[in-house]
Amino acid sequence: MPWAGRWLPRSGPGRGGAAAAAVPAWAVPHAEMKAERLEALEKLRGRVEHVFALAGNPNVGKSTIFNRITGMGVMTANYPGMTVELNLAVTDFGGRRIGIIDLPGTYALGAVSEDQFVARYGVLEGKPDVVIVILDANNLARNLYLLLQFLDLGCPVVAALNLVDQAEKSGIHTDVALLSEILGVPVVPTVGLRGDGLNELIAQAVEVAEKKEEYPIIPFSYAMDIESRVRRIARRIEKELEDLPHGLSPRALAILLLEEDREFVEHLRENPRGERLLGYVRQVAAEIEREHGEPAALIIARERHGVAGSIAASVQERREYSRPTWGERAWEYTTSFRTGLPILVLALGLVFLSIFWGGGELAGLFSRFWDGAVSGPLGRALESSLGSNLLSRTLLWAVDGLGAVLEIALPYLLVFYVVLALMEDSGYLNAVAFLSDRLMHRLGLHGRAVIPLLSAVGCNVPAVMGTRVLASRRERVIACILIVLVPCSARVAVIMGGVSRFVGWAQALLLFFLIFVLVIVVGILLNRVLPGESTGLVMEMFPFRRPSLANVLSKTWQRIKDFLAVAAPLIVAGSAVLGLLYESGWIDKLLVPLRPVAEWWLGIPAVAGLALLLGFLRKELALALLVTLAARTIPGVTAGSPLLDFMSRGQIFTFALVCSIYIPCVATLAVLWRELGVRDSLAITAFTVGLAVLLGGFSHLVLVLL
Repeated sequence: MPWAGRWLPRSGPGRGGAAAAAVPAWAVPHAEMKAERLEALEKLRGRVEHVFALAGNPNVGKSTIFNRITGMGVMTANYPGMTVELNLAVTDFGGRRIGIIDLPGTYALGAVSEDQFVARYGVLEGKPDVVIVILDANNLARNLYLLLQFLDLGCPVVAALNLVDQAEKSGIHTDVALLSEILGVPVVPTVGLRGDGLNELIAQAVEVAEKKEEYPIIPFSYAMDIESRVRRIARRIEKELEDLPHGLSPRALAILLLEEDREFVEHLRENPRGERLLGYVRQVAAEIEREHGEPAALIIARERHGVAGSIAASVQERREYSRPTWGERAWEYTTSFRTGLPILVLALGLVFLSIFWGGGELAGLFSRFWDGAVSGPLGRALESSLGSNLLSRTLLWAVDGLGAVLEIALPYLLVFYVVLALMEDSGYLNAVAFLSDRLMHRLGLHGRAVIPLLSAVGCNVPAVMGTRVLASRRERVIACILIVLVPCSARVAVIMGGVSRFVGWAQALLLFFLIFVLVIVVGILLNRVLPGESTGLVMEMFPFRRPSLANVLSKTWQRIKDFLAVAAPLIVAGSAVLGLLYESGWIDKLLVPLRPVAEWWLGIPAVAGLALLLGFLRKELALALLVTLAARTIPGVTAGSPLLDFMSRGQIFTFALVCSIYIPCVATLAVLWRELGVRDSLAITAFTVGLAVLLGGFSHLVLVLL
């Protein structure tokens, strides 16, 4: 088996000199996550008879096929870059236990972006018996490039020619038998959405796995001058090295070194024999560059593209068809700036309307269910079993925290995620990314960043996790800062319950507009201040497709499940801490140090400042906590008093403004910590708190002058 050798790339600084450069800067924060994935891969290998990896370009139906094969929910979308980690599952086929690795969608294996790095990591460390490469029959030439790279690496390959039904409708017919003969690997036509051909696909993969060829025969070669030099380097590798990284073949390593692959070059620099080999490779690469006038890596990539294009032209026939499909017509209207921008404004308006109306209806439904069926009986059970004491009252706060997840966050998230899934599955988010790319570049980002920014409206936690699709760490930092400024459902509840109810709809809309302007201004300033430049947007513009109800529901559940797993426990824990402070009386002692900032600078009561401070634990409770604290400390105020009994309209506006700007909650901080590391997460927290206090003071000053 070609993956017998086990070699671990270095995963971060401080592990040995120059070798630390082998891992790109964006990969360092995920060192612990990669270690967890490696452990999971090893466990998977121990539980199954065969391991297959699913690979392919973005949006070729790879994750849909994974779901069909395993029955396990994985996010799929008509939008590139949804899978950014390794998804693992086990399935049974013909009495065999088979492990499946769903690799990130990627166009190449050069390890220059996170999706490429993780995809190659999954193959080299996962040691699959077979790599199943999913090919889009509509874009065969481009898809074959990745398959040829896997063959160059010496991987046993089975190809799935997916979306053949759509290709036939578009007038594209593929000779599957001829394609298999040219590639030297089994090729199975499939329709992943319906499950057509998947049994045959797995059967072919099992057959290839049981042959256990050490290094499959490469059915193609590059131009004679390139191929002869690859063979020269391969012979030199056989002489110089006894143990090749990852059990690669000498030919595979020779190509990687000619391509100046950073990871393998740094590995060889660790010993003198490897350094001699690198010197020889540099000489050969210089020969190629002198002859062709271009670097060897570029020549090899061009050769590979040429081979892929030649194969596709040999096996496909394209028939003319006159009538454009509805998807092509929709694509034309939504990507034109003349018609696309009005459609985008209308679509976003409908999205927000559906969130606020649909989320509000669901919130009322969930609230009635929680109060009647869970909160009341559970509260009475706690009091009867534990008595009325500090512990029982603190636990009741935790129960209320769970209720807040169900009554406040979940309804808006659920509606938003259904709408987002429909937009993804139809392909409309491609048009959104394309139309917003120019604006995003002014913020130091590109069009793809609009997806996590939009999802932040539901909840900042999954939005921060969604920044993994961005190519550089600089873009991820900028995106995370802007995400935490976007009002999530909890902060929207504060604005609607405070400003809209007691101050007015116009003032609530003004507050939303100010936050929108703030996001734009902060993005522009960050783009100018942070070192580096934003990367360009290179993405496919897919034709529209009819959304699949199963995919929409599966994707919605996956996102809700992530929120419940990551954010909900922290909200409940924060509620318990809040309850302990309140019930023990410690909460009142925090009022004194807050008075100067709250009363003098922000112009709000000290209890409002305390509600803002404790809102970090549960932002949606800020208003309710404000009234509760006021009832304890301000004469004449009761738990049922409206805000206007102890705050002016201007003070309510300032309170909501500050509450909407600083870091949303402890769950968001935890995810920032995991995604960006300690330093950047604390820096973002300090920045948003400082910005909120600064703008709150300016709001107070303007209101005083008016």
